[in-house]
Amino acid sequence: MKTQLPRSITRISITSIAMSTMALAVSAAWASGQETTREDVQQVVVTAQKRAQTAVDVPQSMSVVGGDVLEKQQTTGFADYLKLVPSLNIVQSTPGEGRLVLRGLDTGGVASTVAVYLDETPFGSSSGLANGATLAGDFDTFDLARIEVLRGPQGALYGASSLGGLVKFVTNAPELSEFSLRARVGAATVDGGGTGWRSNLVVNTPVSDTLALRISGSYLRQPGFIDSIGTEGSDRASNINEARNYGGRASLLYKPSADFNLRLSTLAQNISTDGPTSVESDSNTLKTLYGRPSFSQFVPSRRDIHYRVSNGTANWNLGAITLTSSTSYATQKQYAREDVSYNLSSVVQNVFGVPNDMFLGQELELEKFTQELRLSSNSGGAVDWLTGLYYTNEDAELTQRYHPVAQGTLTPIGSLPLLADLRLGSTYRELAVFGNATLHLGQDYDLDVGGRYSRNEQDARQLTDGILAGGIADSNADSSEGVFTYAVALKRKLGPRSAVYARAAKGFRPGGPNVLPPSAPVGTPATYASDSVMSYEAGLKTQSADGSLSVDLSAYHIKWKDIQLLAVVNGFGVNTNGTGATADGLEITAGYRPLRGLRLSANGAWNKARLDGNTPLVVGGVKGDRLPFSPKYTASLMADYRWAIGDTTPAFAGASLRRVSGQHGAFDADYRSTNGRQREIPSYNVVDAHAGVEVGAWTVEVFGKNLGNGDGKISTSARTANGNFIAPGGAVNTGVIIPRTIGFTITREY
Repeated sequence: MKTQLPRSITRISITSIAMSTMALAVSAAWASGQETTREDVQQVVVTAQKRAQTAVDVPQSMSVVGGDVLEKQQTTGFADYLKLVPSLNIVQSTPGEGRLVLRGLDTGGVASTVAVYLDETPFGSSSGLANGATLAGDFDTFDLARIEVLRGPQGALYGASSLGGLVKFVTNAPELSEFSLRARVGAATVDGGGTGWRSNLVVNTPVSDTLALRISGSYLRQPGFIDSIGTEGSDRASNINEARNYGGRASLLYKPSADFNLRLSTLAQNISTDGPTSVESDSNTLKTLYGRPSFSQFVPSRRDIHYRVSNGTANWNLGAITLTSSTSYATQKQYAREDVSYNLSSVVQNVFGVPNDMFLGQELELEKFTQELRLSSNSGGAVDWLTGLYYTNEDAELTQRYHPVAQGTLTPIGSLPLLADLRLGSTYRELAVFGNATLHLGQDYDLDVGGRYSRNEQDARQLTDGILAGGIADSNADSSEGVFTYAVALKRKLGPRSAVYARAAKGFRPGGPNVLPPSAPVGTPATYASDSVMSYEAGLKTQSADGSLSVDLSAYHIKWKDIQLLAVVNGFGVNTNGTGATADGLEITAGYRPLRGLRLSANGAWNKARLDGNTPLVVGGVKGDRLPFSPKYTASLMADYRWAIGDTTPAFAGASLRRVSGQHGAFDADYRSTNGRQREIPSYNVVDAHAGVEVGAWTVEVFGKNLGNGDGKISTSARTANGNFIAPGGAVNTGVIIPRTIGFTITREY
């Protein structure tokens, strides 16, 4: 019997829109209720291009979401702030397991198209052998300085797996000036589900004039709202998708002089979930079945994800240049128990005559070491430049095993033979040299040029055993490649707060080996190649002199070549390369302050991402099909108002409306063959609101999310490799947004 590599056990998507990055420059003044004057306007400083720049000086499309906005919006993960970032989507059916998508660049492969950084640390796997696409790194947002999102390929400065762009979490650094402490508690209830609660604490303390420490911790219990209602003999249980997210960060800053600083940071975060945030939906309309969010559970599911990230970054001003060294070590561990009873237990019973339930157990351990050295010029000359060396080494161990258990229990059935046991070990090593220079051509023009050459080498070994895996097999594979990527941008300044730009950039995603058993037929690919995108973009960034109006506008054209796909070739699950795709789109973010204390913002994105040719038949994509989870448009409107109750009590309130248009679900060969099209996901709306008062050092807030109880679908399942449905009654499992949630928080500052 032939071996089929198990597919990654998560899939996902959803789209939102953003607050203008330049509007954030005056958010502090708006938040205080003060009238903003020309002198109050400050430019937003970002580090997305690995040096401090104002947002208007970055010649590409980007968004910045400040920590104050994240807190007011009661964010707990990606799904909460998608509305603040144009063209950023997530395909998700379980908290902590999400596929990030920027500008529609997604076909469901197993390697990520979006790079994720925590400060200076690249997070997650760069290869296609460690579930990197679905384990994006959903970091807790408490005590963040900001989130920076660069749209479009970032191959020059960030290298591998940044085809669609980059999401960078920037944490608050320790402060040498004063001691501070902030504590927050809160609770929330979900419509049709339970009640959850959260707590947060951050302490900043100077140790001496040159040394400071900052420590933060958080705990979040998300209530469940999905029931198993006994469909076709499944369990009867309520709120099966409860989740917990907890951990902390610590950072130590040593700054003996203005010319040198060293920051040591570490993070530990655990995300534990029970059942998936998926419901059973009609295969054609995707309407939720049975009149309530339900999921047929035969074996209780479970997911545990552990993040551990440590980094040391030193900056040394040597006069004309600055030397930066960043050393990182990160681990990511995943344990998953996925219920596969519905489509596999009957097969085992028919063959062996033993009634059973069954789950797929998966464990992943990833270790990643990264060292980066950079030299950069100090501003003031006709040329600003940066050059660097980058090295990373990651080791991953992925195990998957089918476990038959006695019905209604987790007790193993010892009388059955081993069904399938897979162990896949892999190593990814990459060495790169990169550089970037900005030439100031007079007062108004800047030319930005960057390039990167990288070489990666990969090794993998697969051990398989079990009757469904064709017996014992031991296979090895390796691959290597060198890639050059680049970016060129021309910017014209229209004033101190306005600029237009044009940019061309190339990005890539590494290829790698396919580990196949010796019995694999001739023609089964032993390796898969890297895929690449070429992006062309033009944009405008402008802000009025008094800061009352800001607009960011961008348009892009992207060609995607040799798309990586997860497919079945000659009966074996492999990574392979398919056809190309084209993505065209527009993005806009705008902010307006018509009167004191009132801030309005409108955001939108239009995208047309489609295949240029047919995928392999088993994948099911046909030329002209829209790429999965790339809505034609998304739009949001937001309003925030701040005023004073009496003379001493500040108050605030805000609301947002987000609309996500119809989109296509994951490629599904069976559905397309039957219906002549891909499965269509209906459009949906989300309304959020919040309000609060500040009484001395206390802040009390109330909030509501998804107040209209929208039934938005953000992932879809397909049939199994042999064409069987994975849910009773021909239903498909669909990831959903959380129903109406009402809650409060209380914050105390010391």
